[in-house]
Amino acid sequence: RNMCIHERVLHESDREAVDSACRSMTSSWVLEKAASQPGSVETCSYYDTFRGAGEATSLPSGIYGLEELKKWGKEKNWCPYYLTRQAINHATILVFNYQYMLDPKVAKMVSKELESESIVVFDEAHNIDSVCIEALSVTINERALEQATRSLGRLSSEVSRIKTTDNERLQVEYRNLVNGLIEQGVLETPTNDAAMTSNVLSPDVLNESVPGNIRRAEHFISFMKKLVEYLKARLRAVAGPTGGVLSETPLAFLHRMMNGTSLEAKPLKFAYSRLNSLLRTLQVSNLDDFNSLSDVADFATLLATYSEGIPKFAIIMEPNGTAIPGVTDPVIQLACLDSALAIAPLFKRFGSVIITSGTLSPIDLYPKLLQFEPRVSETLNMSTFRQCVRPLVITRGSDQVAVSTKFEDRGDMGVVRNYGAMLVELCASIPDGVVAFFTSYSYMESILSDWDAMGILKKLTKHKLVFIETKDVVETTLALDNFRRACDSGRGAVFLSVARGKVSEGINFDRHYGRAVIMFGVPFQYTLSHVLRARLEYLQTHYQIREQDFLNFDALRQASQCVGRVIRSKTDYGLIILADSRYNRADKRTKLPKWILQFLHEGYLNLSTDTALQHVKQFLRVMGQKN
Repeated sequence: RNMCIHERVLHESDREAVDSACRSMTSSWVLEKAASQPGSVETCSYYDTFRGAGEATSLPSGIYGLEELKKWGKEKNWCPYYLTRQAINHATILVFNYQYMLDPKVAKMVSKELESESIVVFDEAHNIDSVCIEALSVTINERALEQATRSLGRLSSEVSRIKTTDNERLQVEYRNLVNGLIEQGVLETPTNDAAMTSNVLSPDVLNESVPGNIRRAEHFISFMKKLVEYLKARLRAVAGPTGGVLSETPLAFLHRMMNGTSLEAKPLKFAYSRLNSLLRTLQVSNLDDFNSLSDVADFATLLATYSEGIPKFAIIMEPNGTAIPGVTDPVIQLACLDSALAIAPLFKRFGSVIITSGTLSPIDLYPKLLQFEPRVSETLNMSTFRQCVRPLVITRGSDQVAVSTKFEDRGDMGVVRNYGAMLVELCASIPDGVVAFFTSYSYMESILSDWDAMGILKKLTKHKLVFIETKDVVETTLALDNFRRACDSGRGAVFLSVARGKVSEGINFDRHYGRAVIMFGVPFQYTLSHVLRARLEYLQTHYQIREQDFLNFDALRQASQCVGRVIRSKTDYGLIILADSRYNRADKRTKLPKWILQFLHEGYLNLSTDTALQHVKQFLRVMGQKN
C-alpha cells in the first residue's frame, strides 16, 4: 500500500483491500486473459508499462526512500513496487525491516537473491532473539478456526465450479504435484503472483512428490477440514470444565492427533505449500481472506517438520489467551523455543553478519542464544566532550523507605506515595520534557489510580502537562504529538509510558523533549507466562543458561532501551533516573551498557529522593552553561 500510485487502488479502505485490488490487475492469469481477450479485464497501466520497458527499467544512482521511489515511478509511468523488487538485486545498500531477512515467508520473496558476499548488519538488535522466535511461532484461536472453516467452504465451492468449467486446470496441477514442488513451481512463483511462501521446508518436501492423498484438490480440502475440526476439539477440551493449561511436545501432539483422526504425519509437511498451489490454481487474488487457513497450514507444516529430535517447539494450549477480564478466548500456540533456528540460515549463507545496538548488553549472552561463534565481540564507550549523561540510582524515598516494584512491595502505599512524590519533585526541578517508564500497563494503571486518589496527579499538573501511553496506537501517536507541542511552547510535559511498549522502542526524546528519563522498577517479563516457562526450561536444559540469568538479562536490556531514549546526539544531555533499590545490586547494575556505566560513579548510587534532587539541580546548572 505504501508504494502504490494507481489512482483507483489508492482509494481502497485498508491494506488488505489495496493488496487484493493490485493482485486482481497484475497476477499472471489476469495478464494472460488480457492478452488473449483485450479489454475483457482491467490491468494496471503502471505495471504494464514497467513490464513493457524490459531491460530499460533501471534506477539512476542515488538514495531512494518510499517517496522518491513513488515520484520516480510516476515520472516513468512504472509501478514503484515492482521496480523496487527488481532494484533490490542491484542496490549497493538496502535498509529494511528484520522480517525481510529473518521471517522465511518474507525473506524468500525479498532477499533470496542477495549474494553471499553481502554484509548483513542488524542494527538495534537487542531484541533479535525475540524477533527470531516470533518469526517461527503460530497462534490460533477459535475465531481463526471458524474463519478457516469458512475459507475451506469457499475453496470447495470454487473447486466444484472449476471442475465443470475448466477441469483441465485442476488436472494440470495434479500432474505437476506428482513431479514434486520444485518442478511444479510452487517455490518459484512469477514475481507478479503474490504467493504464500512456506515458513520452513525440510529437503524432502522440496524434492519429493506431494503425497497422493492430498494431490487432488477435493482430497486436500477434506484433509484440511479434518485438521481444523481436530484443533477445534482440542480447544473445546481446554476451555471445558475439566480443561486447563496443557503443554505438549510436537511429537506428543502429533501422535495424539494421528490416533484421534485418520491424518498422517507426512502430508502435514506439505500442507502450506499445497495450499499455496491450490490458491494459485484457483486464481485467488485476495489472499488475505485466507490468512487464518494459511496459519493452520503453517502450524501443520512446522509441527510435522520439527516433530523429530530435540523438541525445539512447544505446543501450549490455554483456556484464556486474552488479557481482557471476563473474556474467554482459548488458544493453541506453536511456540518456537530456539531463536537460533531462524537466524542459522543467514550465518550459513552470508560471510559477514554484524549484530549491533546501543543496548546490546550483556553482550556475552547473545552468542549462546543465537548459537554462533563471534569473530569479533566489542563493547564501546560513548565518546563525548562533556559529561552529558547523569545516571542516578534512587533506592529510597524522602522518608528513607526503600522503593521497588517487586511483587510484594508494589502494592505498599508507602512505596506508591514515594514514587509519586519523587515524580512531582523531579518534574518541579527539571525543565521541558520528562519521560517516565513503568514495568507494565497494569502496574501503570494501578499506580495512576492510587496517585489520583492521593492528589499526586493534581500536584503534578501544576508543573507539567501529563500524557499517557495506551495500547491504542492512534491515541498514543496523538498524545506524543501534543507532548511535543507542550515542550515547544515552554509549558513542559511528562509522558508516562511502558517498558516493551511502542514508545520504549522507536520514539526518540532528543533535546528538550527528554531532559530526563525515569525508570520506575525493573521490567521483568511476566514469569507465569507458559510460553516463557517453556523457553526458560529449554535454555536451561540445552544451552545451560540459568533462568535467573536470562530474566535479569532480558529485564536490563529493556530498561537500557527505555533510558537510551534520552540521549540522541553529541550535543544532547539528559538525566537517567533508575528508581528501584534492586538497581543498586551489582548483579543488576553491571548488566547495563558500557555507555551508561562509564558515567555511573559511586556517588550516584543508593540515593534518597532528596539527595538525587541535589544531583539533578547541579547537573542541569552545569549543562545549562555555554560550552
